[in-house]
Amino acid sequence: MSIVQARVPVVWRPQPRQAEFMSRPEPEALYGGAAGGGKSDALVIEALRQVHIPHYRALILRKTYPQLSDLVDKSQVYYHRAFPQAQYNATAHVWNFPSGAKIYFGSMQYTKDRTNYQGKAFDFIGFDELTHFEWEEYSYMMSRNRPTGPGTRVYMRATTNPGGIGHGWVKARFITPAPPGTPITEEYTVKLPDGTEQKLQRARVFIPSSIFDNPALLANDPGYLASLASMPEAEKQALLYGSWDSFSGQVFTEWRNDPAHYEDQRWTHVIAPFTIPKHWQIYRGFDFGFSKPFSVGWYAADEEGRLYRIKELYGCTGRPNEGLRIDPVEQARRIREAEQNDPLLRGRVIHGIADPAIFDESRGESIAAMMERSPNFLRWSPGDNTRLAGKMQFHYRLNFDADGRPMFQVFNTCKHFIRTIPNLVYDESNVEDIDTRQEDHIYDECRYVLMENPISPPVRCAAPPMPDDPLNLHKRARFYRI
Repeated sequence: MSIVQARVPVVWRPQPRQAEFMSRPEPEALYGGAAGGGKSDALVIEALRQVHIPHYRALILRKTYPQLSDLVDKSQVYYHRAFPQAQYNATAHVWNFPSGAKIYFGSMQYTKDRTNYQGKAFDFIGFDELTHFEWEEYSYMMSRNRPTGPGTRVYMRATTNPGGIGHGWVKARFITPAPPGTPITEEYTVKLPDGTEQKLQRARVFIPSSIFDNPALLANDPGYLASLASMPEAEKQALLYGSWDSFSGQVFTEWRNDPAHYEDQRWTHVIAPFTIPKHWQIYRGFDFGFSKPFSVGWYAADEEGRLYRIKELYGCTGRPNEGLRIDPVEQARRIREAEQNDPLLRGRVIHGIADPAIFDESRGESIAAMMERSPNFLRWSPGDNTRLAGKMQFHYRLNFDADGRPMFQVFNTCKHFIRTIPNLVYDESNVEDIDTRQEDHIYDECRYVLMENPISPPVRCAAPPMPDDPLNLHKRARFYRI
């Protein structure tokens, strides 16, 4: 960096992939994927870019303060050497630079902690291990990313490995919309005080990295590559090859989405749609949501008891885990309209199963009663909400038999199911259950249907392993994008 080079001999020099990340012009950029790519170094150094400006303020975040120790240690090494007069205040967790600029180290252990930054402004905000954060936390800090005075550049940077509570929204925001290195640009409409509308754009980008992009680490620690290669399969795929489809803490590791098998329906849970025979039973699962998304899934059961998710209606705004805020009667109308307009469902007898919470009358008329007395006359039966048993039914049905057939498959038109189910992670406090802070509405709705049709534990047959060749895996990950 020019600032560092101007003051002392080179203190730190980026490797090519780090330089690519640090040179991006987009307001948001995510760096990483695999382990060993020099993510933390790049983030700590990037925060120095504007410390020659007296009013410059930067913030580097980890989920908890204890997790900050490694970043602070790195800053102690680099910042003192680059700026000998800079001082670190360990009580306030802030670096004070000779110009007056400041770099803060902060945390956000709970979502409510975001209010600690209310009213503050930071020209630069960096998130280390972004998948440890929820969307509400990241998006709130976007409002704190604003100029502290004239002449500063305002932007956000983040680093991460796959996995964690935020895996789903990070993948949806940075990974699936475009190939790595390709800017993702969204357009927003803002209504001005004079009544006119203005179109605005905001761009973001993902820059992948792995240990193979960090020859310095490989030279200093030749055994690190072997350490990554010897990890359990899920961790190896994520940390060595940067796979976003397999990661530590993933609940449904059985999940396979292989387009090569969409037609023959073997060794995959995602298949091409087909005509449903008239005599198959149809189920409709429902998880109510208002500020969070509501979820409706339609399922067909064949003669062998195999279930197929054939259609979905997901009430979200398009932003992570954000509901449409429509009332039960309007939700009933949309559900009935979806059934009347779909030739697979029109005229069929459909058994509706829903979250038993919608039958609660403790605060007046229940949601179930509202939907039943609505013009669309939507009737539900209460589902079995036994959480562990429901999760086990998921596992049982996702297992493959010796012929490569699971007892549950999903039409490839059910995009939100395919997006959310593989991303679910375990609760750190209740290690047998999923973390309910995630986008778990489709999971809940499906669970009620599975519990209506329970099966016994099958003989487990593992799907063919994914290849270890990182080049082939990279192509495969690109192919899996939805």
